[in-house]
Amino acid sequence: MPFITVKVLEGKTKEQKKELIEKMTDLVSETFEVDKDKVFIFIEDLLKDNYGKQGKQFSELDQ
Repeated sequence: MPFITVKVLEGKTKEQKKELIEKMTDLVSETFEVDKDKVFIFIEDLLKDNYGKQGKQFSELDQ
């Protein structure tokens, strides 16, 4: 059973997540030759205040 975790910064729409889950499920099912009901996709929304680069929070970089 494949378990796939996707980490993205907050702000993706429900529709975008739905599409990603559908496409990833198809790809993993085909590639690993497993039934779709055995593929699990987890999406973790990361708060922009909790991550940074170049010494700034991602929430600051959006401005």
